[in-house]
Amino acid sequence: MSLSSATLLHAVTLSPDGPPLLHADAGADPVGWADRHRTALRAVVAAHGCVLVRGLGLADPAGAETVFRRLTDSLMADREPFAPRRTYAEGVYSATKWPTDQPMCLHHESSYALDFPGLLLFACLDAPTEGGATPVADAEAVLTSLPSTLVDRFEREGWLLTRTYHEEIGASVAEAFGTEDRGVVERYCRAQGIDFAWQSDGSLHTRQHRAAVLRHPVTGRRCWFNQIAFLNEWTMEPEVREYLIDVYGADALPFNTRFGNGDPVDADIVSAINGAYDAHVRRTPWRSGDLLLVDNIRTAHGRDPFEGPREVLAGLGDPVRLTDRAPTGGVRAA
Repeated sequence: MSLSSATLLHAVTLSPDGPPLLHADAGADPVGWADRHRTALRAVVAAHGCVLVRGLGLADPAGAETVFRRLTDSLMADREPFAPRRTYAEGVYSATKWPTDQPMCLHHESSYALDFPGLLLFACLDAPTEGGATPVADAEAVLTSLPSTLVDRFEREGWLLTRTYHEEIGASVAEAFGTEDRGVVERYCRAQGIDFAWQSDGSLHTRQHRAAVLRHPVTGRRCWFNQIAFLNEWTMEPEVREYLIDVYGADALPFNTRFGNGDPVDADIVSAINGAYDAHVRRTPWRSGDLLLVDNIRTAHGRDPFEGPREVLAGLGDPVRLTDRAPTGGVRAA
């Protein structure tokens, strides 16, 4: 039996500490349950920005992929990842490889790209013994809590992502672009508004200018939407940052972020952004079988440090195209 959007919305448990929670009575048929409740689940995400579905019973990658496809209009390939991850199917991936003892700062998936997922789907197949939650934060609230002078500048100038693709660390050219063919990589960069330069050692250096604030395509409300703090050098562990600068130089880090005019984003700014996320963060520990749906524009997400095994699959759903790459508060996604 399927539930109406209104009934499912009423069944959602709201908490100031965790994402909206919905208990599923899926029995042994998570795919059928997801299929019957697709419209209602998407209405819950539209109302709250995210929802954690508990008790769905997701147990393997094939089942998770099928549920992802039942709940989305389409899945999209991951392009320009900043770290390698396993591909289960196009649009279905392992969690990004990141040190288990370090947090992954809150961010918006692929917010440096012109095409990015509008809906994220996370399936927990194996919950960690400790930690490892996927925290979320409302992007409208984060924007409002940031210093107005900082927001104004980022709205005027946008932000700049610089990357150098090395073979030894981070995502390689082949992992980021799906090919080692320089001609294909260059055509992709031109189509995506990415400045590029091949270095004498064979590495690739890129620069891409993006808006820091988007208007949600449905609500029209302004959302803080970027990876300025997450991909900044000051988010790295100090010893890691010092090592990378020593090996590659300050201008050839695997990734870094700047103001749109090229000025550096210093440690105090990164701290202010992460502080705004922390002020609005909500988290609930994973249980095996859980499903988390996230509106990628309206809601930022991250990953807590953890111990023990952790298998969480990510689905990149409902591609969105940035209709105007200019750095103003009027930029819209469509």
